[in-house]
Amino acid sequence: MFKEKYADVFSGSDMWKEIKVTGGDLYEWDEKSTYIHHPPYFQTISLEVTPVKEIKSARVLGMFGDSITTDHISPAGNIAVESPAGKFLQEHDVAATYFNSYGSRRGNDQVMARGTFANIRLKNLLVSPKEGNWTKWFNVERSTLNVQEMPIFDAAMKYKEAGVPTIIIAGKEYGAGSSRDWAAKGPLLQGVRAVIAESFERIHRSNLVGMGILPLRFVDGQNAESLGLDGSEVFDIQGLSDKIKPQSEVTVKAKKSNGKVIEFKATALLNTAVEVNYYRNGGILHTVLRNLVK
Repeated sequence: MFKEKYADVFSGSDMWKEIKVTGGDLYEWDEKSTYIHHPPYFQTISLEVTPVKEIKSARVLGMFGDSITTDHISPAGNIAVESPAGKFLQEHDVAATYFNSYGSRRGNDQVMARGTFANIRLKNLLVSPKEGNWTKWFNVERSTLNVQEMPIFDAAMKYKEAGVPTIIIAGKEYGAGSSRDWAAKGPLLQGVRAVIAESFERIHRSNLVGMGILPLRFVDGQNAESLGLDGSEVFDIQGLSDKIKPQSEVTVKAKKSNGKVIEFKATALLNTAVEVNYYRNGGILHTVLRNLVK
């Protein structure tokens, strides 16, 4: 009986067989789909590894306190109507009734990038005491600093368009909670190059490295408050090159609008030679692809 029932188990039912599919070795992406979308991770990759460069003139996208969880970074719950993700879905003719959740749309990078830092309880110190997906966008026009409050995603896209790298500053236990891959993929798609924190949750630190984002740890006894950082500064991260080694020390210079420079040391938490290789390649995805084509 067992052999009889399971002899054609992979054939499927009549309804399954009636589903129309396009054959081929490559998946045909449906550009209209709001559930599955072709992610951009390999759009700019080259066969040759790009040299590791210092991060210059970076802006702070978010400045957080202690215990920022992966759900703060990449929430899995409902999508708010007025959020960047909600507006995106409405622009693609999805009614609010059918928004579903971030977790159900994790196959669409366009939704998930907009959902990064979209937790309604997120406390970004740049806009304190306001909660949610808000930040300050710092823009210099004709030597005049223009500061506007806007959703984090919108500010991230403005920085990306202008070629301005961004960083995150945080306290202790950054990335606590479940090991959510989008908590690293989302910031990457928003243009985040580094996270400077007092400490990291172990798996999240590894995930950041895997996506090519540099985790930096403040020297013991130092943090943003003790150094006098408020998030309005322009940051240079020096000491990054192809010669970077596990647990290398880097120099961070933060320049305030009045010209004052705050200089401090941080540890690059690339803990093994393998992680150094991932970072040099721009993340684990690029590393694997380059290894496959060698």
